[in-house]
Amino acid sequence: MGKVTGFMEAPRRTPHRRDKTERVGDWQEVYLKWDESEARRQASRCMDCGVPFCNSGCPLGNLIPDFNDFIYHGNWEEAIQRLHATNNFPEFTGRICPAPCEASCTLSVNSDPVTIEMIEKQIVEHAWENGWIKPEPASIKTQKKVAVIGSGPAGLAAAQQLARAGHTVTVYERNEQIGGLLALGIPEFKLEKSVVERRVNQLRGEGVRFRVSTDVGVDVTHEQLLERYDAICLSGGSTVPRDLPVEGRDLKGIYFAMELLTQQNRKLKGQEFPPEENIDVVNKNVVIIGGGDTGADCLGTSHRQGAGNIVQMEILPRPSESRIDTNPWPQWPTIFRTSSAHEEGGDRDFNVLTKRFVGDDDGNLTRLECARVEWVKDEETGQFNMNKVPGSEFEIKAEAVFLAMGFLHPQHNGLLDSLGVDYDPRGNVAADGRMRTNLDKVFACGDMQRGQSLVVHAIASGRRAARQIDIFLTGESQLPTVTGYARPPIMARSAVAENSND
Repeated sequence: MGKVTGFMEAPRRTPHRRDKTERVGDWQEVYLKWDESEARRQASRCMDCGVPFCNSGCPLGNLIPDFNDFIYHGNWEEAIQRLHATNNFPEFTGRICPAPCEASCTLSVNSDPVTIEMIEKQIVEHAWENGWIKPEPASIKTQKKVAVIGSGPAGLAAAQQLARAGHTVTVYERNEQIGGLLALGIPEFKLEKSVVERRVNQLRGEGVRFRVSTDVGVDVTHEQLLERYDAICLSGGSTVPRDLPVEGRDLKGIYFAMELLTQQNRKLKGQEFPPEENIDVVNKNVVIIGGGDTGADCLGTSHRQGAGNIVQMEILPRPSESRIDTNPWPQWPTIFRTSSAHEEGGDRDFNVLTKRFVGDDDGNLTRLECARVEWVKDEETGQFNMNKVPGSEFEIKAEAVFLAMGFLHPQHNGLLDSLGVDYDPRGNVAADGRMRTNLDKVFACGDMQRGQSLVVHAIASGRRAARQIDIFLTGESQLPTVTGYARPPIMARSAVAENSND
């Protein structure tokens, strides 16, 4: 590395967040721009360790020590080339990835890790500003046609890789905007939609065709898909939310998290909603059930809508402030985390069970009846069992509740059932090591195949599916492998076997 002692001289620093009293008044990105000199100083902390665990910690196998070294030496153009060798969309992962690479950084053994996520963001933004990111259309066309169903991060990654391999790619999206979760599910203050749109425009320049507001299975039948295309890539999301079927669930004012988040993103695009459909929490008491990132997104959105009081509840215990003995490095640290939304206000409560929702005579939600729980370890099995604490019942006032408890599996009715794909025990589309479903020429990737997961996993899955589809269509592939560790970005066709599982 350029500076062997950098990790001893420079403490970890991240870009500053905008003042919370200012940012809750708009929908702009939370983070301020990073100074180039500080990015180089942070890159110098990469410590030239013998085994770069960050490579294997990253599902994409990003070449992290390489681009850190380039940044330290000020070689930004080389850095973006090395970053793009494994990651189609570093501007997405640099904003919304929880950075498993940083959890695996060798510095995390006893210090603060390298700021890998923010360095990624700095590299790609520098590249956009300097005009280095342009369409890269294939020089040779294969005359093979591929349909990609779903335009989230997995679908976009698969589409871009397949287009660069020379195939004619059409992406189908049932919503009116391209991007899936990126466009409609993630709040503007975490990912401004102009960031998504400029990358989609690059794909258009590479020949990818987009068909929006098209519900495949309804507007286009599965028979038409199978007839028109040489291969089909199922890359829809895990869209069926986990519900809370307790008494009072049908009261007005109880929503799934995505109902709030997608509606707010549509509002920012100028769409208007009738009063009976509009979700507005101004001056209301809000309860968010679920302690994860989606719950935090609801929290930040509720702040910006002007909620009066907000409580985010979780049925699990409050995580510890630091790693416990059973959660050693380089595992993902299950520790207490504070997001930008939590900085902005609201209360957090743990070990809370929602017993029932209570409303008024008009069917409007007014409060929740809850109880405290404790988690007791069974010494024989090692499993933790939930027990209600006697006499711990309490109530919370609420006119709006958002259920942010995760997702079960993709939507079955419609395309998937009509195609006749097999499902795994969790209800996801079953696929083998080559991303193939039980149907000839039908592949699956992303959350639809893996289950609810991270954007970085979705991109990796889309890239992997693209390679397998390319092999299926042509017998070989020059697209890179995706194995979670560093490999050359391009492999010779002669080195690729038809039965490759990578």
